[in-house]
Amino acid sequence: MNPRRWWLRRTLRFRITVVATGVALLCLLALTLLAPSLIGMVQVRAVDAELERTGAVRVLDIAGNPLDGGPSPELTAQDVRQLKAGEKVLRLDGASAHRWIGRVVFAPDGTPQLHVAGDTLVGYRQANELGTRWLAVAAVLVAGLVGTATWLAVRSSLRPVERMRTAAGRLPRGERLPVPPTRDELQALAEALNALLARRDEASERLRRFTGDAAHELRSPVTSVRAQAEVAVAHPDPDFSIEVLESVVEESERLSNLVDALLLLARADTGELPRAELVDVVLQAQAAVLRVPKSDLLVTVHAPMTACLIQVAGSEVELVLDNLIRNAGRYAETFIRISVLPAPGEIRLVVDDDGHGIPPEHRERVFDRFYRVESDRGRATGGFGLGLALVAHLVTRRRGTVRAMESPEGGARLEVRWPAYR
Repeated sequence: MNPRRWWLRRTLRFRITVVATGVALLCLLALTLLAPSLIGMVQVRAVDAELERTGAVRVLDIAGNPLDGGPSPELTAQDVRQLKAGEKVLRLDGASAHRWIGRVVFAPDGTPQLHVAGDTLVGYRQANELGTRWLAVAAVLVAGLVGTATWLAVRSSLRPVERMRTAAGRLPRGERLPVPPTRDELQALAEALNALLARRDEASERLRRFTGDAAHELRSPVTSVRAQAEVAVAHPDPDFSIEVLESVVEESERLSNLVDALLLLARADTGELPRAELVDVVLQAQAAVLRVPKSDLLVTVHAPMTACLIQVAGSEVELVLDNLIRNAGRYAETFIRISVLPAPGEIRLVVDDDGHGIPPEHRERVFDRFYRVESDRGRATGGFGLGLALVAHLVTRRRGTVRAMESPEGGARLEVRWPAYR
């Protein structure tokens, strides 16, 4: 089996415990390997301090021969050279060791002498070996304790996560996970999961409402096409069939437009923002007028000579303008006026028409999906109640606002505000 795959299949508790125990054991074993040097260093420094304080001093000539009448010290020529150079000597003698320190002193007659002091470190090697052995045992025991403590600590730390997982599995629709009062990662995790659940419920509700509204809107043109086709089959008169086919084409176009609007709204609902770029609203408004189909309506643009820049996707501004102009075109009597008005920190796009206007009680709801007020505005227009909903969605997700008001000409005024590019 692949070791990496085997490792990733282990529980988080197991992996954390193994890593913590392994790191602790490696560190303690490294300390154990350094133990002989450390123990020896401690012993030697203790002996050096004792020799400098109370050690018996031997007087030797510079060749290492005794001048104090005592026995000849067990010093080699190399030891004598090191002592004359001010270096300390440590010589291992079996299980023990001997330590020498010395310095050169000049006699009253100017003759150089070597004053040395030495002592035996009894059981030096045995102390090192015993200390190393016990440190190795202690390393294993401490690593075991670290592993046990890590296992218990991780289990205790993950217990709230397990409770959270269990609660999430039994969580009914609309409910949220309990947020622990502790200010730690678990609290942040619970809040993030609750935010995710809220977005899920919102998306589910939006999808349910969208599906129901779409089915309701599609039912009428589909039913109409089917009924007219059945009539044409039941009455195979050529003249009548042509009349029926014309009605079928009209309903098919209406159905196609509805499907296109639904697709646009569905893409907008994905939550993915197109890459933003600098867009001149003045140029976009002028281009939108050129796209308006020829009719008796007068469509004009009133805008400053300077650029009015916002940071959005160009396709979003096109959709906003096209839907606002199309909406105004359904109700306008003689003209549509598009105004681009720069203001401190924002750019205003205003579309006025001279139609019947939007009653005050409907001005908030006209941006809801599938909401129509044709009867209030004087005539049926064949709209689906999706154009202004798409406008509101595209504008608000770029931190803009949109609202419906009364035009000075008595018709409707739809105003869009985007943050200006700075």
